[in-house]
Formats: sequence, structure tokens, C-alpha cells
Amino acid sequence: MPELPEVETVRRGLSPAMLNAVISKASVNRPDLRWPFPDRMAERLTGARVIALRRRSKYILADLDTQETLLVHLGMSGRMTVSGDPLGQFAHTHPHAQKHDHVVFDMDNGARITFNDPRRFGAMDMMSTDAADAHPLLTKLGPEPLGNSFDDAYLMERLSKRNTPIKSALLDQRIVAGLGNIYVCEALFRARISPLRKARDIGKNQVKSLVPVIRQVLSDAIDAGGSSLKDFRQADGELGYFQHSFDVYGREGDVCHTPDCATTIERITQSGRSTFFCSQCQR
Repeated sequence: MPELPEVETVRRGLSPAMLNAVISKASVNRPDLRWPFPDRMAERLTGARVIALRRRSKYILADLDTQETLLVHLGMSGRMTVSGDPLGQFAHTHPHAQKHDHVVFDMDNGARITFNDPRRFGAMDMMSTDAADAHPLLTKLGPEPLGNSFDDAYLMERLSKRNTPIKSALLDQRIVAGLGNIYVCEALFRARISPLRKARDIGKNQVKSLVPVIRQVLSDAIDAGGSSLKDFRQADGELGYFQHSFDVYGREGDVCHTPDCATTIERITQSGRSTFFCSQCQR
């Protein structure tokens, strides 16, 4: 499942083709993905101008001049790719339609955005822009980890009464939005915090160091175009490259990257998710 860096990478890739452009034609090629598409979605999108393209947690939000907002969730295998962009940043010709091209946006600048999703775990919805924050998928989300409201005082307060492991607490989207399994594992390794420790037992100094570590891991991943493990592609169809920089994720049995540490990376299961860590470096 794409996490914050992958979704942000896609948002940035879509921006040159979508922002301030009009959707000349929206084509919806099936009735549903993870759930049914909104009523008259193609009709409501056709002719609308995209006036803002933003991200909230793991969702892309396109604000339209019709006072509606399109919400996009990539799901497990969803891709949004751009072709025909007049700025020359993407492919110059539109590819032939593929079996799983479920939604297509033809923009007035010549760009085409194709949403392809073989597994159909992705989703799209539309709502009034003024009420977007109250959407069921968005209303209970915590602060953005790259935003100003996510700081050590906030995180300390949210963790102080949590009896769950710190790994599980950081995956809770009500505490912090957008973090997923990969980047929590990587952040805890850089912060030298064991994923097994109870959230409430993480001291003030460790929380103070954890916040900038989370920000840095996410920033590094965004700079690398996200992580491509199976299905993820950037908007131009290229792979992300952060998987080549993993310190612990997916490295079970490999030697820890810390100099002078000969410990091998372990994998355990927490809340049904694989956790990778170094038992020597992370305490």
C-alpha cells in the first residue's frame, strides 16, 4: 500500500499536467473500484478546472472550480500516470488503452491522466470542497508529520497514555497521518528505538529526537521518488528508488548497517504487520 512519500510523489508528478488545467473529458469505464463511484462523476468532472492539487495523509485531493473536491486513493495497485504533457516532462504520445484503465482524464493542455488499478482496491469520491475535512476518510486523521502541528510536545502527549507498542502507535492514523509500515520501521531504526517498547515508556528526549527523524525519513523517501516494492510507479511511469536505501525494512537476516554492529536484522509480526529491526541498536 503506498504510504505518504509515494502519494506525495504522485501528487507532485500530476501537478504540471493537472494544476490550473481544465478536465476537457472525464471517462469512467466501470461502475466501481473499492466502492461505487459517485453519481454522475464523469459529468461532474468534465469541464471543471483543477485549482489546487493537495495531499492529506495517503489521499490525493483535487479542488475544482465547481466547489467540489475529487478524492483519490491509490489502493494496493493503483497508478496515476501522465502522457502527452505539453511541457515535455512525460511521454509525448498517449499509450493504447489497457484492460485496467478505469478512469481517464483528458486535460485541455493535451495531457492525459490515466488511473489504472488491476486489483481495484483504489477508490475515488467527490464532495463539497467546504466539507472535505468532514469526509469519513479524513475527519479523524491526525496531523501531517511534515506539518507544523506535528511536534514533540504533541507526540509526547499522544503517546503518554498508550499501552501499545510504539510501532503500532505510530501506525495509528489518528495520531499521525500518512505513516505506514515501511517508514515507521525505518524511523524507529534511525531513532534507535525498539519497536517492542510501549509507547508510554518512550521518554521525552527520545520523542524529541523521533519527530525530526520521522520528518527526515519521509523527506529522503520523497526525494528518491518513494519506494517501489511491487506495483508503485511515479506519475511518469518510473520506479521509486528509496527501497535501495532501506536500513531494516525487508532486510531480515542481513547484517545491520550501523558501523561495528554485526547483528542481523530481525523480523517479527506486530498487529499482523511485519516489523524489521536491529535488536542491538534499537533499545
